[in-house]
Amino acid sequence: MPIKASGKAELEKTVEWDGGMSWIAYPDEGMERAGHAIVVDEEVWLVDPVDADGLDDAVAEYGPVAGVVVLLDRHKRDSAAIARRHDVPVYVHESMDDVATALDADIERFGDTLQGTPFEVIPVVESRFWKEIALYDAESGTLVVPESFGRASYFVTADERVGVHPMRRGTPPRDAFENVDAERLLVGHGTPVLEDATPAMRDALAGSRKRMPRVYLSAARSMLPF
Repeated sequence: MPIKASGKAELEKTVEWDGGMSWIAYPDEGMERAGHAIVVDEEVWLVDPVDADGLDDAVAEYGPVAGVVVLLDRHKRDSAAIARRHDVPVYVHESMDDVATALDADIERFGDTLQGTPFEVIPVVESRFWKEIALYDAESGTLVVPESFGRASYFVTADERVGVHPMRRGTPPRDAFENVDAERLLVGHGTPVLEDATPAMRDALAGSRKRMPRVYLSAARSMLPF
């Protein structure tokens, strides 16, 4: 199983939920890169998408594409190509200048909210090496976290529904999410949490450090050649 797959992808693994769809373009890759189609006023916002054959047809069932959104500086993925195909901008947070200049697409910048949607921006990380924001809609209970939370195998221990990124286990994002209540949690790696996401988040944050050795041991074992 490759860590990160490439080449032609077929849209196979999708998860529908009340208000949209999530998908993993390469279900067999270790990174389990996930994208999300979020419906707002009968239009679709694509978040951190990875392209795949059949994606446009699947998204069209929800409505026309309003825009493509990048939430993490490392998640440019296929956002530019998909945006050009749908003749819409890529929406990039004002903190991510490097992302805006690197993408071959029309760019729209946004700040505290994603314009045209009910989603507020939660700053998660802003450093030289890691820039990440989350999107949160309090009314629907939808929280989108591209990297600090995840559900791919290398994020979680056996008793976690969601885990903190291995590189953030020592400094989990408690300040960003301690007052956030979410019904569903959409992540950038792995399938979404579709109900009762708040307890899963609270548990992940509370146990992040003490479970860190288990996460690292599991990751090391997964790389052994036998």
